[in-house]
Amino acid sequence: MNITVDIGNSLSKIALFENDGLDRHCVAGSDPQSYPQSPRLVEYFQYNTLTEHDIQTILDNNSVDAGIVCSVKKDETWLPELLSKRLKQFYELTPQLPIPLVIDYQTPHTLGMDRIAAAVGAYSIRPMTDLLVIDIGTAITIDFVSSTGVYKGGNISPGPDLRFKALNAYTDRLPLVDAEGALPTFGYDTATAIRSGVIGGIVRELDTYIDEQKKNAAVFAFLTGGYAFYFENKLSNRTFADENLVLKGLNTILNENSYQLSVTGYQ
Repeated sequence: MNITVDIGNSLSKIALFENDGLDRHCVAGSDPQSYPQSPRLVEYFQYNTLTEHDIQTILDNNSVDAGIVCSVKKDETWLPELLSKRLKQFYELTPQLPIPLVIDYQTPHTLGMDRIAAAVGAYSIRPMTDLLVIDIGTAITIDFVSSTGVYKGGNISPGPDLRFKALNAYTDRLPLVDAEGALPTFGYDTATAIRSGVIGGIVRELDTYIDEQKKNAAVFAFLTGGYAFYFENKLSNRTFADENLVLKGLNTILNENSYQLSVTGYQ
């Protein structure tokens, strides 16, 4: 059994995989009801910040042999140290770790590893296809993977919550609203004006990216991140939403490296 851990800016996600199949998963830093998919690791996990006790309990109650961690934070050193001690095989996703994609990016050392993991996850599901991988969380990342398995780069913009908070923080009178509520074409009060402006702006932004790529080739668009299902039915273009794309990509990378280790005998 594999364990994959994705440490994001706002949430941390943990999953157990049996072979290539997602067995159980959970999300730290959110209400359990926010992520209604099942099955979950609810019997092992507290829904707050990710702690050493949480990971220890998962490992104590499951036959986990290998693991991989992807983090956008710099201060989560305890987790790689713990997993490297407890597991037979452990990897941390870095620019040096082999992955099943070619990276065509001028500064790979600055590239968010979660973006790479999501790209691998998407390509493992839809190989030999031009892909747009759109991750909607704290930030929105839009990445392009060619049908030949080349990661070509992408763009970054603020996510919904950052946009809502910025309007509140950098103005004197605009209130802080969130994504839940009415979305008229034109707002009929301040709250709906902000919500429709932010959400409608993101919808048009993402649809434009997809439309532009469709002019060149048949592109398949994935949505992932905490807002994936929220936006899935709001876009005019057909997309496939998978909130666990990063975790699935990590499992693919883990299996690839575990296989190479078994063939060569070297790590």
